[in-house]
Formats: sequence, structure tokens, C-alpha cells
Amino acid sequence: MHSLVVVAHPDVASLTHGLAREVTAALSDDGRSAELVDLTAEAFDPRFTAADLLHYRDEGPTPLDVVGEQARLDRAQQLVLVFPVYWWSMPALLKGWIDRVFINGWAFEYAPAGRLLPKLDQLSVHLLAVAGGDVDGYERHGYSNALRTQIEHGIFGFCGASIASTRIVYDSETAPVEALAAEVDFTVKQISTLPAAL
Repeated sequence: MHSLVVVAHPDVASLTHGLAREVTAALSDDGRSAELVDLTAEAFDPRFTAADLLHYRDEGPTPLDVVGEQARLDRAQQLVLVFPVYWWSMPALLKGWIDRVFINGWAFEYAPAGRLLPKLDQLSVHLLAVAGGDVDGYERHGYSNALRTQIEHGIFGFCGASIASTRIVYDSETAPVEALAAEVDFTVKQISTLPAAL
């Protein structure tokens, strides 16, 4: 099984990057392979530009950088998104990656009668979000459910991909180092031992 681990955080010394590296290493043993994609280091352009709009309107080709990202995903059976929570969702860099890559004709398409045809039913997804707030605040205000609904159902459900796991690491800025280390170990073990949700 091949996994694509995508991280969106500008600081390579962050907990987010540490988790991404640990998950990638854990998914690269026992005959498995994994590729770590650092969207910041690769300078992925998250802007939906005129070229993207032309493609959306069937008036131009898919931009080459998008074709490259889709090829990476086509090689993977699992996708792991590792990201900090910004304003109760993913960072703009990761959202732009999804906006540009998960497009009509590749991630989904519409039948002539207008019926939606999801195209990513072969892809299993793990979501790993790193939050500065505590679990009580997230649950009390409904942030955890809102994040899951938007990403699990609004993006991946729409495209037919299955959700293998969703994990939110809370208190990332205030928890003791030992507690965060235990959380990292648990999370990495969970993702690396769960079967794909296909």
C-alpha cells in the first residue's frame, strides 16, 4: 500500500511537521511505502487562477502543477492530511490544494442528466488536525463536528473517498511535552495500524 502524506505548515520544527514525519516513517515499513509532501517547501500555489477557471469552464487544459498532484494521488491508496487548525478549519494552503486538485473530471464528474459521479472511491483518507484549543471548548462550541462535517462530508464524501480516521490533537500549545509525546505516539500507531477504509 502506498500512502501520500500531505502537510501544510510553514514551520518544519512544528508539532504538525513532526507528526507528518512520524506518520510517514510508520507507513513506510513492512512492504508499505509513503511519500511526504510539504506544500510550503514545494511552494505549491493555492490560488485558483485564470488557468484553473478556464479548465473549470472546459475552455483550457488542467494546469501542469495540478496534473502532477493528481498523479501523486493516483499512485496512492491512502491520503493522510496533517494540518494545524486555523479558524476551525484547514489552512488556506491546504484548502487551495484541494480546490485546485480535487476538480471536476478527476475527483468527481456529472453525468449528462446532472447526477454526481464520485471518482475517488479507491482512496482512503486519514485526517490529522493539530489544534491549539482544548477539547472542551471544541466540543462546547461544535467546532470538532463542524470541522469533520466540512472536510469528511463536504470534500471527501462528495468525491467518494472513504474516511479511515479523523484525529484532532488538542492543547498543542499548552499541554506538557510528555502528554504531547504520548499523543503523537498514539496517533501515529493508530494511523499506521488501521486498515484502509475501503
